Amino acid sequence: MWKRWRIRILIFLAVLGPGFITANVDNDSGGIFTYSQAGAQYGYTLLWTMIPITIALIVVQEMCARMGVVTGKGLSDLIREEFGLRLTFVLMVLLVFVNYTNVVTEFIGIAGSLHLFHVAKLISVPICAILVWALVLRGDYKSTEKVFLTASLVYIAYIFAGVLATPNWHEALMATVQLPARSAWRDKSYIYMAVGVVGTTIAPWMQFYLQSSVVEKGIPVKDYGASRMDVISGCFFTDLIAWFIVVACAATLYVHGMGAIRNAADAAEAMRPLAGDYAFILFAFGLFNASLFAASILPLSTAYTVCEGLGVESGVDKSFKEAPFFYWLYTLLIVGGAVTVLILPDSQLVNFAVWSQVLNGVLLPFIIILMLLLINRTDLMGEYKNSRLWNWVAWATSILVVGLTLAMLWSMIP
Repeated sequence: MWKRWRIRILIFLAVLGPGFITANVDNDSGGIFTYSQAGAQYGYTLLWTMIPITIALIVVQEMCARMGVVTGKGLSDLIREEFGLRLTFVLMVLLVFVNYTNVVTEFIGIAGSLHLFHVAKLISVPICAILVWALVLRGDYKSTEKVFLTASLVYIAYIFAGVLATPNWHEALMATVQLPARSAWRDKSYIYMAVGVVGTTIAPWMQFYLQSSVVEKGIPVKDYGASRMDVISGCFFTDLIAWFIVVACAATLYVHGMGAIRNAADAAEAMRPLAGDYAFILFAFGLFNASLFAASILPLSTAYTVCEGLGVESGVDKSFKEAPFFYWLYTLLIVGGAVTVLILPDSQLVNFAVWSQVLNGVLLPFIIILMLLLINRTDLMGEYKNSRLWNWVAWATSILVVGLTLAMLWSMIP
């Protein structure tokens, strides 16, 4: 019995990485801001969204991992083969633009978090941009993945920040499993925030990056069960962190009537006199880690996706000479994101971050529909295509995500 479990654990540790990393990058600068805002404005009453968030994330991520293991191809590669180069090219252009805005958002998070420690953005942004660029350019897949896994574990800082905020644990736990009072549903701002919390969970780049990572890691079909556990554990961990971010801000900013905040860095600054220096440091450090982490992954995801879609060489195991387009695109996205943050006035940075989340919401439904069309192909997936039950869950999740996206866009129309 123990020998069998030991083998399973070793296989799980061998494939651990793609699912865990991808899910945790979702708690980036924009995600932390959204969760912080939810706790600061509405206390514990939005914690019920964590359950549908986790279900939606597991469903979508599991499908990507399964397609990667079974087909041995990335998502953009499959889209090009099954739907043609023209659609793929348009999709890649849109994805590059959307991911560029996301990269800018991550550098906004880097600048804001280090500003709390009195480091000007003219210093923090260029240094971090060079660090991020060198990490991938000078490393191979295994060493880069180890760095990313370590960065994922640093999110535990938010758990400690939540504990230090001394929340009402009973109220928080009950709010997680119960819907709020009817009066909350008559508040348009509350509904908008609920849509934002659920909508910030799944971004288009995640699906492409996860499947590409699974393919590059070379996970065989026989180890798919361990890969699925990698995805599920990553989804649970990332949403546990999101739960603690909401709780930390609810127990401090909401309780003391602080109300709305402008960005995630404001949440850390406002928390200092309410929960102490340790909570402030942990929250601010968590924001910096999340932003730097995502600033590494997002350009990497984009480079992988575009190269696969256009059929050119890619991969961090390749040299610059072997995959020039891959590395140049990665470099340009980092430089473009950093320069944009440096030249934009501080008053415009928050608006830019919100705009990036809107663009994610616009593109996401198209990606999910293409995924579902692919994963239900018997000639492509064989016995690993969606079962009737899982298909029902997947389509229901997709319809929910599309509905939330449309509701978010509708609520933003003046």
